[in-house]
Amino acid sequence: MSGTKTAGDKQPFLQIEHMTKRFGQFTALDRISLQIERGEFVCFLGPSGCGKTTLLRAIAGLDLQDEGRVTMDGRDVSFAPPSARDFGIVFQSYALFPNLTVSANVGYGLVNQRWSKSRIKERVTELLALVGLPDQGDKYPVQLSGGQQQRVALARALATSPGLLLLDEPLSALDARVRLRLREQIRDLQRDLGVTTIMVTHDQEEALTMADRIVVMNHGVIEQIGTPIEVYATPATAFVADFVGTMSFFEGTLQSSRKLKVAGIDLACSDDRGLAAGTKVTVGLRPEEVRVRDVTADTPNRVAVYIDDLEFMGAFCRARLLTVSGDVPILADFSVNLMRDMAVSVGKHLTVALPEQSLHVFATPIDELTTEEAA
Repeated sequence: MSGTKTAGDKQPFLQIEHMTKRFGQFTALDRISLQIERGEFVCFLGPSGCGKTTLLRAIAGLDLQDEGRVTMDGRDVSFAPPSARDFGIVFQSYALFPNLTVSANVGYGLVNQRWSKSRIKERVTELLALVGLPDQGDKYPVQLSGGQQQRVALARALATSPGLLLLDEPLSALDARVRLRLREQIRDLQRDLGVTTIMVTHDQEEALTMADRIVVMNHGVIEQIGTPIEVYATPATAFVADFVGTMSFFEGTLQSSRKLKVAGIDLACSDDRGLAAGTKVTVGLRPEEVRVRDVTADTPNRVAVYIDDLEFMGAFCRARLLTVSGDVPILADFSVNLMRDMAVSVGKHLTVALPEQSLHVFATPIDELTTEEAA
């Protein structure tokens, strides 16, 4: 698995310490600290304006930080120019030279490094084969599809065998099918080469499927760092819970240790985050965690609900449930089989279970979430 440290690795490949970046009165990065291991694939994930691209550009030396330190492969590069940092970069816009052939684009950096023509030709041939474009070297960028152009940009970034590969939303300009294929190809290529990689994205599905670790950012700070499973299953904040995947949010009050009351309904939760009894909390639940089958009188966290709305999603239906007590809205995902077996329809009354380990408690008041987050 990529990201595995060898016995000789005593330090992370990339270390960022207390990085701050301001644009006038606006703080884009607020004392960011982060370590990335050699060979890891890390995604910076967050909404527009959260600071993820600013962080990437500071790592590259394209926009120097105001405060903080950057160490790359044991070298302090905090204020080194981009040319003195060992990285390749791929932008959203491809940034290919339209007047150069594919081969010339890929080999551009090698020419600047004064490689011999024969050596450049050999390296370009190797890279084009690596990205699945062995016969496209004589074409110009305009003759290629968007996905092909992005693969050329990737080959160019890898030409000098950089220690660090930076990807700035490389798939966002592509259509859905091409994006799906290319993200698989990029991940396979990264694993084969073992190159330390950072990718900026606002697409949580890309981050979940591609990353060894995800750095979730918001308003210039890091909300959570973890594996895709950790970030999805155990979100550290209400923001992470909402931004990564789908989550229902509803108001509750912590009654005692691991005991909640929601609209008059008593519920147990596995983790109350150490909050004091009487604290008003926001409770989160993923739609796929709502249990419908085999709910008996002894099942913990039984709740009587009725179906307010159904939305067909292809492989499943997303139901909007309302609790009989208090009309609390809860999203639930029902498989096609369950829909058929239980004759599910709008207005139907059900008894469901909300597993205690699936209830996430947050101190953030629900009225501080956006309308979209609380829906």
